[in-house]
Amino acid sequence: MTEKAAVLGSGSWGTALSIALADSGREVLLYGNDPVIRDEINREHRNSKYLPGIVLPDSISATIDINDLREMPVILLVVPSQVARLVLGELGAAGIGTETIIVNCTKGIDPGTGKLMHDLIHEFFPDNPVAVLSGPSHAEEVANRMATLATIGSEDPLIAAKVQEIFALPWFRTYTSDDIVGIELGGVVKNVFAIAAGAIDGLGLGDNAKAAMVTRALAEMTRLGVALGAKDETFRGLSGLGDLIVTCYSVHSRNNRVGRMLGSGKTLDEAIAAMNQVAEGVPNAKNAYELARKLGVRTPLIDQAYAVLYENKPPSAALRELLERNPRSEAD
Repeated sequence: MTEKAAVLGSGSWGTALSIALADSGREVLLYGNDPVIRDEINREHRNSKYLPGIVLPDSISATIDINDLREMPVILLVVPSQVARLVLGELGAAGIGTETIIVNCTKGIDPGTGKLMHDLIHEFFPDNPVAVLSGPSHAEEVANRMATLATIGSEDPLIAAKVQEIFALPWFRTYTSDDIVGIELGGVVKNVFAIAAGAIDGLGLGDNAKAAMVTRALAEMTRLGVALGAKDETFRGLSGLGDLIVTCYSVHSRNNRVGRMLGSGKTLDEAIAAMNQVAEGVPNAKNAYELARKLGVRTPLIDQAYAVLYENKPPSAALRELLERNPRSEAD
């Protein structure tokens, strides 16, 4: 009997991950709320809105009825963080067994409570095993089966190993970790720094400024993560440094694109209107800013990103303020 798996979220990342699941020999059910996407996937094996030009395996089907996920042994959460609470509530109402493994692939924070996604999942499914998948993994490249590495995190090593077994493909390699907090936080704040990297590009500031920003972003990410209980070495791995690099430098990065538009003079509303997908760095900047205040962590890059996005500070002024701060040791 063929094993099954489900994906909550039929955007680009959810659809790309469904390809990996299908390549692992599974029948995959892709859940979304758009009947047009559902029909196109089921009839033509395509999701042209989010992954144009990609033909999906025949073993992938789509649904808009969340009750269809009730018997799935593995469910991937791949929806924008702003709607994760709503979708998890609907999944809870549908009823799933406590043996179902829920894998978070959403890189965000619950805007209502400030919870990381694994904590939000536990709120709705306290008895279910939970894991997280994160790393430098743009949907466009995963959908084309380009070489990709990621980290699987779980507090239970047996669950981490089970999920790792699923994502053991000739083109998709995973490592395991028990630092689920560090893995998720890296995925959250790297989106904020990607907006800053894009703003540097939009301002035409060159490679020196961008490399410096990425380096200091890693230090800031690590400070914030350790204060939250994560391990500092996690941020030097795939879900930290790896994801930070790819998001700050890749042409596929939605957050980088938003930053480039802001740096070139567009307003945030104009930048968002030009996108057909969610740029998680925008809400993540607010959530990360509030988390840093709560923990008492110094985060100058996140603070300036927040000011640009939510206080209408010009990116050039944010950069000038960063450069003119009081001198300090690099190790501080």
